[in-house]
Amino acid sequence: MRKKLNNVDLINLERQASAEGLLLRIQVQRPLNLWALRLVVAKELEPKKIQILGDMKAWAYSGLKGLQLDTMNVLPNGPVGVGHLIWAATMAWALEETPCRQARLLAIRDDDHQHALLVRYFQRRGFRTTRELGAAPLDLPLRTVWGGAGSLMTADCQEVLKRSCLLWYVSQGIDPYDQFSSA
Repeated sequence: MRKKLNNVDLINLERQASAEGLLLRIQVQRPLNLWALRLVVAKELEPKKIQILGDMKAWAYSGLKGLQLDTMNVLPNGPVGVGHLIWAATMAWALEETPCRQARLLAIRDDDHQHALLVRYFQRRGFRTTRELGAAPLDLPLRTVWGGAGSLMTADCQEVLKRSCLLWYVSQGIDPYDQFSSA
């Protein structure tokens, strides 16, 4: 019998974040039929003063059914699970607010060791390499968009959401089986 995530949406994730003392905020701009996303996880230090713990920037447009993930940053000494929450909330937003069902990113190739770490990290989220971007003339447009060479990777947004939620629940000591229902 397979298990399926239950009640995973932005509202639920925001409530869970709040219960852990975290703020989950999303800023979306819609210029020229384009979604430009900045998702932030922060904590309140004092009234009207927050510390940003991590963020994700992404974009999508109506003609393309895929979410383009640009950058993700997480403070190295931030609370456990912030990255998992960012991934889960980004995928929930894409599924709820856009036609996107696939996500795409570039595992940049700065050096071989770092590249291998990035690829393994993204594979853990459900991404798979679809193409290597290098020095070929056909790669130039995509290299311009992504800002370099590396492994172009894609994933199903629902699968990334599921994996990221599970990692978020476990990192927060939330019983993941309470979050699942039989399918």
